[in-house]
Amino acid sequence: MLRKFKINVEGRSYNVVVEEEGGVAQRPEPAAPTLVSSTPAPAPSAPPPVIAAATIVAQAPVAAGAGDVVAPLAGVIDSIEVRVGQTVNVGDKVAVLEAMKMKTDVFAKVAGPVSRIAVKTGDSVDTGQVLVAIG
Repeated sequence: MLRKFKINVEGRSYNVVVEEEGGVAQRPEPAAPTLVSSTPAPAPSAPPPVIAAATIVAQAPVAAGAGDVVAPLAGVIDSIEVRVGQTVNVGDKVAVLEAMKMKTDVFAKVAGPVSRIAVKTGDSVDTGQVLVAIG
């Protein structure tokens, strides 16, 4: 049995379709007594198609540019370590992300001036979301 749900995760809404499995096992119905007949029995019907257990419908994130620093995991921005116009080198810390009470440093992968800061302290971010643009 398929059931539809609308769930909200960190302010984003998702439509989810879930197939119910398990529960009480169904017993096959007993076969009818067979009689000898000159007409062949009908072929069994094909099994129903398998449907994915859950399908999430959401907008795809915007692709990051070459100089963009993105969130490596979902979490909350603890701090931004750079400012617009500041020149950073490869490996410089640009932000700190907190997820599940653990802090993760986020580093620049390219060198150049910070052209844009896309988030602020306290913002919730998703994996792959642009935090800082460099270049």
